[in-house]
Amino acid sequence: MLAYVFWHRCREGTDIEAYEQALIAFQRSLARMPPVGMRGSAVFRVGALPWSVGAALGEEPGGVTAGAGYEDWYLVEDYAALGVLGEAAVGRGHRTSHDRAARGLGWGTASLYRLLEGDARSVSGAGAASSATWVSRPLGSPERPLAELLGDGMDPAHASLWQRQLALGPAPEFCLLAGEHPQGVAESRLPAGWRSATLARETLPGE
Repeated sequence: MLAYVFWHRCREGTDIEAYEQALIAFQRSLARMPPVGMRGSAVFRVGALPWSVGAALGEEPGGVTAGAGYEDWYLVEDYAALGVLGEAAVGRGHRTSHDRAARGLGWGTASLYRLLEGDARSVSGAGAASSATWVSRPLGSPERPLAELLGDGMDPAHASLWQRQLALGPAPEFCLLAGEHPQGVAESRLPAGWRSATLARETLPGE
C-alpha cells in the first residue's frame, strides 16, 4: 500500500471556506468514482506543516513560511495505481472539482510513502488517527533499521507506520498515525540527531 501525501496552502486573498469546500468536493468526487487501484483519501486541516515545527525536523525549506495548511492523503495499491490516479484526477468526472480546488492553491509539495505496518484505515474515515508523528534523520547520517522500533507500542489495529519512498519536496522520512503517542517515536528512543514532532490533524467536515 502506498500513500501520496500532498501538503498545501491556499493563495493569499482566497476565501478559506470556499477553498475548503472545493477540497471536500474533490474528495467526494473521488469517493463516488474511485480510480482503479485507489483505496481511499482524506484531507486534513493542520496547525503546522511537519517540517516547520521550529527546526525540530531540520528540513525547513527556503522561502516557505511556517504555519497552518492542509494535508491530503491518497491511498493506492501500487505505483501503477498512482499513475491511474494522476490521470483520473484531471479526467472525466473529476476535472471540474479538481480545477475548482486548484484555482485557490497558493503553494504545495508532496511525497510518496509506503505502509510498513498497521492498518491503512487509520488514514481516513471513522478510524482516522487524530495525530501524526513525523520522524526525520539529519542529512548525511546513515540510514538505520528503525521501522520495528518506531512502531513499538502502537496498536496495529488503529495505527499505521509509513516510510518515505519518493520526495517531491521537503518531507520527513517516517510517519506514524495514531490516536496516542507510542513509545517507539519518543525522542528518548531515537538515535542521536534524529527528531520527531507530533502534530494534531482535523478532518475537514462533510467528507
